[in-house]
Amino acid sequence: MQARSDTLRLAGKTLGFVPTMGFFHEGHLNLMRMARAQTDIVIISNYVNPAQFDRKDDLLSYPRDLEKDRLLAEKEGADICFQPDNLYETNHLTWVETEKITNVLCGVTRPGHFRGVATVVCKLFNIVRPHVAFFGQKDAQQAAVIGQMIRDLNFDIKLVISPVIREKDGLAMSSRNIRLTPEHRTSAPVFYEQLCMIEKNRLPDLSNTRELTERARHEILKIPGTKIDYISILSWPELTEPDNDSKALLIAGAVFFGNVRLIDNIITVL
Repeated sequence: MQARSDTLRLAGKTLGFVPTMGFFHEGHLNLMRMARAQTDIVIISNYVNPAQFDRKDDLLSYPRDLEKDRLLAEKEGADICFQPDNLYETNHLTWVETEKITNVLCGVTRPGHFRGVATVVCKLFNIVRPHVAFFGQKDAQQAAVIGQMIRDLNFDIKLVISPVIREKDGLAMSSRNIRLTPEHRTSAPVFYEQLCMIEKNRLPDLSNTRELTERARHEILKIPGTKIDYISILSWPELTEPDNDSKALLIAGAVFFGNVRLIDNIITVL
């Protein structure tokens, strides 16, 4: 992979990179289309990264279909599909950690998750050597972590973030959606509806945000079998408590529908 990238770069090609964990849906395909439109060579990685899972059952049950993914990527015009079997030697001892912005949201209940994300993306950047990397807004905290890592470690890579791609009923597209029960799939759109409710009703001075997040929690918990990890409002992309200097807000949540954990967010400019 490194050798192919070096050859393409020497030929003057601009490399676009879409790192994924596979089981492609419209969100992944949209990233590929963005890469196709903005770069000369589109490279997809497909690797379920064990270092970012905090639950073994979640890793084992993560959906996989490499052949279907390859065909979908080819249909979208991807030039290279990089599918490593393993990116960690048995004596792997080096990890990449981003401070502060990983201590909120998903970082609170998923210790080590973003260490695994940052490490594998750092490895992939060094292997693929892209000019432009494409990530989805659905994983907003992940995008913020990658952006911080790019700046802090001086990667010569442009980060492009795609808007959240949604089903017709508003549910954010996710590889995990297939694991929802029929009942939870029907009721899951209430998650996004409540994030929209917060955005619509927030006061300019943000004095009612606690009231709104509690209201959202109450509505979501009406659905049997749900558990809320968090519903939070932070500044974007700093992921700190918003104040008068904040330029944008991230309204984000993580909710369990049964044993399936879904995340979603809205970014709104102040």
